[in-house]
Amino acid sequence: MNLKTRIQDDMKAAMRAKDAERLGTIRMLLAAMKQREVDERVELDDPAIVSIIDKMIKQRRDAITQFEAGNRSDLAAKEGAEIAVLEPYLPERLSEDALDGEIRAAIKDTGAKGPQELGKVMGILKSRLAGRADMAQASARAKALLGQA
Repeated sequence: MNLKTRIQDDMKAAMRAKDAERLGTIRMLLAAMKQREVDERVELDDPAIVSIIDKMIKQRRDAITQFEAGNRSDLAAKEGAEIAVLEPYLPERLSEDALDGEIRAAIKDTGAKGPQELGKVMGILKSRLAGRADMAQASARAKALLGQA
């Protein structure tokens, strides 16, 4: 079963269970997916859907930081609940060692010799690690590994 079908089935299940919070989050995700399909005139595949989910989770984490800074724990909790609904749709996250292995492989593939070639490495990593790693963390690790090269 592809990811889009799984999300639609989960929406139907949330409707039957009358789970309003879960249903709202899934509908928001489906709306974002539909918007991308209409804008780009394409049928989304699983990697494209994963990138949308990853972006939505990143937005919510940023919002949580802002809400906590503004002493709005009620809104931060709402964003946290949305993250909890979205995360199961992402592929399993890579461990630190697996992430380092992927970064080393990308450095080897590009022939990068130093931090100034981080863009080449990240270009490869972005497609390889979509949804499986935090790209900010991957960038920091790649920069550190390139500094050692």
